[in-house]
Amino acid sequence: MSADRRGAASVALDRLRERGWTLGIAESLTGGSLASALIAVPGASAIVLGAVVAYAAPLKHTLLGVDADLLAAHGAVHPEVARQMAEGVRRTVAVDRRWADVGIATTGIAGPGSPDGQPVGTVFLGLASPLGSQVVRLDVDGDRDSIRATTVQRALSMLAAVG
Repeated sequence: MSADRRGAASVALDRLRERGWTLGIAESLTGGSLASALIAVPGASAIVLGAVVAYAAPLKHTLLGVDADLLAAHGAVHPEVARQMAEGVRRTVAVDRRWADVGIATTGIAGPGSPDGQPVGTVFLGLASPLGSQVVRLDVDGDRDSIRATTVQRALSMLAAVG
């Protein structure tokens, strides 16, 4: 992992630690890279409760509670899907019936093709916290690896700015 990514992950975890918040992670296009970046930081176990890689659209429904009709109508790359993934992972990683305080989610198209006609590089990041939820759209240029890496970096920045 690059020093930049490790630093961004440390800042994100420090921000959550300052608030006493725990984290659940839901990933699609990043395939576990966001969780890996965060868990590489010593002390992450005090904050990160768990992560779900829901790559197939049906898993977004069964594991994270994303509305099946929404998925059928719009596909997995949609702002509301990202929001529901972020909210759903808070519940999915609950420990002793206590939900994660924060959920972050990634969904998008890393390429090289696009299953639903949206441009490659279309990404949505969802964040749910005690303060509410938000979604950010990214339009990322590059190849598959760079789209995924940029998505992780932007998700870490989003976590660092929470609250």
